[in-house]
Amino acid sequence: MDLTQEFTAHVTAAEADLPGPELLPVRLARACAQVLPVAAAGISVYFSADRRLPLGGSEPIASAAERLQFTVGEGPCLTAHGLGQPVFADEDELRTRWPVFHDALATHTPFRGIVSLPLRGGLEGIGALDLYVTPPGSVRDLSLADTLTVGTALSALFAIAMDEEPRSETGPSWLDAPAAGRRSLVWQAVGFVGIGLELDNTDALSLLRAHAYGSDQDLDAVAQAVLEERLSMAELSAAAGTGT
Repeated sequence: MDLTQEFTAHVTAAEADLPGPELLPVRLARACAQVLPVAAAGISVYFSADRRLPLGGSEPIASAAERLQFTVGEGPCLTAHGLGQPVFADEDELRTRWPVFHDALATHTPFRGIVSLPLRGGLEGIGALDLYVTPPGSVRDLSLADTLTVGTALSALFAIAMDEEPRSETGPSWLDAPAAGRRSLVWQAVGFVGIGLELDNTDALSLLRAHAYGSDQDLDAVAQAVLEERLSMAELSAAAGTGT
């Protein structure tokens, strides 16, 4: 059995525990972690440079790592997406190139290396795969050829599923994935803060990020607090030193 066949077999086997089209990204992420020498994997898509939507992780801690990267607004996946090329980052490179993200990652997760891969096929330009490594493993344990093979197989299975899925007014089923639903709250909160404090979307997002980082929370949680009015506009602007 070659690597593509092995990957496909793991995706199929996961259907019993993770049924439904909305959980396909989770099945794909779990299969990545099973066939490659990594601790966890996560899949996301981009609608713009800042609008990253997580679709699923192989483990809850992978989803937590994705939220950290999104919260601080820097990291290998954002760089890989911007360059359109794979990024292999061990701990030294994480610390040097993305120090804020490295500190958050080292504090809150066991991961000390990340491989980020832009996806191809129907996901080209929007899809991304993050692979997380824990010691004594290293990003050097991953073959670029194997990583690309798995990325290609993932993209192909995703494309097939999307082609077979009935079209609906609410969009593709992966938008109903739990991680995607949680992230959608951020964009709602950006609009809410923008109106409340008369900020454009970029500044509203920066303010939410600053509060999240300063209070040691992830951005998704802060957005939910804003929408539920547990975090007021006055508290948000005061914490950032902007006044009201």
